[in-house]
Amino acid sequence: MIARATIGFGCPNATDPHHFAVEIPAGRSGFVVIVEQYGVRAGIGGLPEAAARCRLPRAVWAAIAEEVKRDFNERLAAKKLPTSRWTVGVNKVERLLGKELLVLAWAVERADPALIPNAVRNWIGLKPEERWWLYTMTAAASGGSGDGDIGWRKALRFALTENPADEEQLTARKTRALGMAEDPSPFAGPMLPLFERVKEP
Repeated sequence: MIARATIGFGCPNATDPHHFAVEIPAGRSGFVVIVEQYGVRAGIGGLPEAAARCRLPRAVWAAIAEEVKRDFNERLAAKKLPTSRWTVGVNKVERLLGKELLVLAWAVERADPALIPNAVRNWIGLKPEERWWLYTMTAAASGGSGDGDIGWRKALRFALTENPADEEQLTARKTRALGMAEDPSPFAGPMLPLFERVKEP
């Protein structure tokens, strides 16, 4: 039997890869916790083994989970990789996809529930490299699970929840970058000029 190339949402089926884990509780209460697992990178430059990045109330997670799954699965299918779904327990997410998920999670964690659909629509309208850039800027100063009202984290919430979504952006759903880049992730496509100066953390 041939082993699957990936586990969960695009996470490499390899020894201890750098990835994100979405921990979903069994009940309707409690929090969904998104944790960055550094894997073999742990200890390099002082990196910990893991870092909790966000804690979402179950109801908030439910408001974004389906659209995130759809977005990720479209891109996994385009790469001819297995698709996935969210299940109770630990869900592994490929490193760059995990960063994209966090951009949306950070935007909605303390948002007015009525504004969450707008945040989802605006997130869909962003290209992957734009999401990566937003993650890099936000995580640099306010990337912990308790940093929800600090700096870029707060700005991200206002940017995605209060700006009206452009229908043209949403219906297009952009052709995702399919070319491989130097980054080993299958989701690292060519950078836009605005983002070329930003390196992956």
